[in-house]
Amino acid sequence: MKRLRAFFYVQHLLGIGHLARASRIAAALVDDGFAVTVVTGGAPIAGFSGLGVKSVTLPPVTSGDEGFSGLVDLQGKPIDDDFKKWRSEMLLQAFRDCRPDIVIVEAFPFGRRQMRFELLPLIEAIDATSPRPLLATSVRDILQERVKPGRNEETVDLINRHFDLVMVHGDPAFATIDKTFPLAGAIRAEVTYTGLVAAPPSPAASERFDVLVSVGGGAAGKSLVSSTIAAARNANNAWKWCLITGPNLPKDEFDAIARDATPGLSIFRFREDFASLLTGARLSVSQAGYNTVCDVLRAGCRSLLVPFAAGGETEQTVRALMLEELGLATVLMEKDLTPEVLAQAIEQALVGPTPSAHRLDLEGARRSAQILRERYRTWSLKVGPGFGKVHGQADDRC
Repeated sequence: MKRLRAFFYVQHLLGIGHLARASRIAAALVDDGFAVTVVTGGAPIAGFSGLGVKSVTLPPVTSGDEGFSGLVDLQGKPIDDDFKKWRSEMLLQAFRDCRPDIVIVEAFPFGRRQMRFELLPLIEAIDATSPRPLLATSVRDILQERVKPGRNEETVDLINRHFDLVMVHGDPAFATIDKTFPLAGAIRAEVTYTGLVAAPPSPAASERFDVLVSVGGGAAGKSLVSSTIAAARNANNAWKWCLITGPNLPKDEFDAIARDATPGLSIFRFREDFASLLTGARLSVSQAGYNTVCDVLRAGCRSLLVPFAAGGETEQTVRALMLEELGLATVLMEKDLTPEVLAQAIEQALVGPTPSAHRLDLEGARRSAQILRERYRTWSLKVGPGFGKVHGQADDRC
């Protein structure tokens, strides 16, 4: 079997959800026999990109605030044109060094418009390569709604001019892309559904908690953290609480939270066995990010979702309400979040029915690798007989 080279670009700005999903897909690509290069450009996160993956790290940038209004470096300084040129040149060199058969761009052009300064030159380089690699975009099933006129039209134009494949990481039985992207019908590139990119089933929990609260990467959701601490302090019961603040919560804030902990509340920055803990929890309380929801669906536990909605974000709210409609979660809106309301919602969720059984496809990572291999085969036949002389050779350039 030909050892295909995949070049995977992923940029996380606030949380770690994009990076976690991309890492699962990259691992599945390696398992399927691909040589994989993952290019990242956000704040360093331990454990990514994983075994067997070549990692290229661009000078990191993050979002200046929860509204994604600007890009800053790790010291909080807005990045300038020289910084952007530096990153763009590094990205282009990584692409040239890899000479990939397939390029996967996470989110763009549906999202990550802030990164156009380096992604548009990359796409130009892809188009100028002969033979040209297959270009795919990798997107979640529910997208952020675009309210500025012309944004959706711009997205469709970029896809139709440059992209060969739109991989939607969802189960069409749950959500199709037209649910949150109204111009989906105008896309001429192939749109395919991979299933939800969930982690493999976890072993039984090593610890059991009544209430397991998680806040994703920890860069957002501080109100959920503070409300949990107050709710646990005022709880008139013997529940065991666990709060996972996320690795991106600043250390001084985490230290202050830990000092304020009440007996019965265990606080952690991160738990590698989070998915396992869900299997033993009576109730999961979390935001409604893609990866956390996948973990909850895999575990089958009760779930109370507090969707992140700052800065006009709509994606988590849409996902949470759809899950509630299916009987797979209950929802507390972020605007209504107080310690008292949270405590009441937890009590109601714990005495409510267990989640409905679901048949949602959670094998999206493995299926993504299969789709890319199948589409590449079709692509190489379309390009012509000389294609394999340059691409698909069994080297480890990536």
